[in-house]
Amino acid sequence: MPDEQASESSQDMKFERASAADPITEASKNSDGDAVKRPREDDDEEAKKQKKPKVDNEIVEKKEGSESGGVSVGPKTFGSSEDMFEYFYKILHFWTPNLNINKYEHMVLLELLKKGHLEPEKKIGNGIEAFQVRYHHQFKSRCFFLVRDDGSIDDFSFRKCVDRILPLPENMQIKHDVNKALRGKGGGRGRGRGGRN
Repeated sequence: MPDEQASESSQDMKFERASAADPITEASKNSDGDAVKRPREDDDEEAKKQKKPKVDNEIVEKKEGSESGGVSVGPKTFGSSEDMFEYFYKILHFWTPNLNINKYEHMVLLELLKKGHLEPEKKIGNGIEAFQVRYHHQFKSRCFFLVRDDGSIDDFSFRKCVDRILPLPENMQIKHDVNKALRGKGGGRGRGRGGRN
C-alpha cells in the first residue's frame, strides 16, 4: 500500500506541475479532451463604453478634447495638425479642378470653415452649395473655392483654418512676407529706390 500511495502522490505532483505550466485545465476541456475557449469576463457596461454609438449608419467620432487627444472636423478625426494639413493638401492637389467635391469631403470642409475660419458666418453666407478646387487668378496656384447657394464664389485658405484649430509647426505656417510680395502692393513704383521727396 505505501507503494500505491507513493505512486498516486507522484502522479498528483506531475499533474500539479503540468497544470501550473499549462493554463489549460481539465475544466476547460470538452468531453473529447480538446481545449475549449473560456467565455469572456468583460463587464457588459465597460464593453459598451468602449464601443462607438451608431447614428444613421455612421459611427460617431470622438469630439475635441477626448482622451485620445484628436480633433474632429466633421466625421473625420485628426491626431495632429500635420495629419490635418496633409489630408486637405492631398484633396487640394489631387482633386480635378472645377469639379464639385464629393459629399464626405464637403462635410469635412464645411466643418473646417466653421471651426477654423476667422469669420465663418460671413464666408458661408446663406449656405454652401459646393466646394471646388480651382486655380487662383492672383496667386496662380490651386485653392479651395466655395460656391454659395446664391451662386457667388469665394476662396479660403485651408492652411489658415488648420492653423487656428491646431497650431501648425513653424516651418508649415504661412509666411506673410511672401504673400505681400506676390500681391505687388507698393503703388507700382518699385521698392528700395528712395522715391521722390
